Amino acid sequence: MEVFPSPLESAKFIAEHSKDVSVDEEGARRVAESLFDKASAAEFGLAGWKSLHELNPRTADKEAVDWVFLVDTLNFSFWSEQEDRKYLVKYKDKTYSGYWSLCAAVNRALDDGMPITSASYFATMTLDQVRHVFRSDTEVPLPLIEERHRVLNESGIVLLEKFGGSFLTCVKMSEKSAQKLLRLVLENFPSYRDEAVFEKKKVSFYKRAQILVADTWSVLEGKGDGSFDDISSLTIFADYRIPQVLVHLKAMKYSEELMKKLREGTLFQSGDKEEVEIRGCSIWCCALICKHLQELYQKKGQDMQEKINAVLLDYYLWDYARDHREEMKDIPFHRVRCIYY
Repeated sequence: MEVFPSPLESAKFIAEHSKDVSVDEEGARRVAESLFDKASAAEFGLAGWKSLHELNPRTADKEAVDWVFLVDTLNFSFWSEQEDRKYLVKYKDKTYSGYWSLCAAVNRALDDGMPITSASYFATMTLDQVRHVFRSDTEVPLPLIEERHRVLNESGIVLLEKFGGSFLTCVKMSEKSAQKLLRLVLENFPSYRDEAVFEKKKVSFYKRAQILVADTWSVLEGKGDGSFDDISSLTIFADYRIPQVLVHLKAMKYSEELMKKLREGTLFQSGDKEEVEIRGCSIWCCALICKHLQELYQKKGQDMQEKINAVLLDYYLWDYARDHREEMKDIPFHRVRCIYY
């Protein structure tokens, strides 16, 4: 049995040994306090996943689950080298950037009659077909297109050989457990194994694997095959946006030296010490925010264990980052080009 370290335990270990990134416990508490009123509102809930994002599937069926699998298999590296030169996709009279440009391209292909979410299709796609489906409406192409092609073929073959061609089979096999589904994904789909070595210890983040489980829960509305009773065991999905928000909200701090590197636009490699610290501390910081939020509700006599978890916090902070881009401009994000986020 392969050992997959827990992202939460990894995060705690990283936060305890981190040199250039620190979690500000008081800052985390303040963020929790500022979220207190919002956490019981609709935008913090599961329904927001569909109602606030027009590109997400409206249904809760096999096709929707397969859409989620395809999108999260490709859910990495959307940041632009230059703010004024971006990969953009026009879809239904609207222009999308970042992660949403990927969703728009997938929906565009489906509307054009391409069975892009079907494993038998993407298992055999050529590089040219992948380029065509994810073509840009600017001169800037989607980053890492060769890697996306490889990951699509690889994942499609695994689905066909082991799971009857649909990710819904994996979901059913997980017997309503988020952790079981996470393990199934990590055991069978190599591109989801988002790990590093920190202070001689193997650590994990599993950004795409956890987001795949979370999005499956969301698209199935937490019902039926998607009624994971352990959804709260997932952590936030450590990418390049969430750390930026946490520093902006003063729940996390960077050393002067790290801040200088970030401002200079240093390109880090996946697994670099600073990059591991940024991601690990983000996970730990959000775990503390969730803990403080639950304590605040307990003081008011409300049990919010079911309604507050890292998944919903991540969704909220990620949307916050998108909506407050201007105010956050002075906090640089860390740059890494990899298939993990």
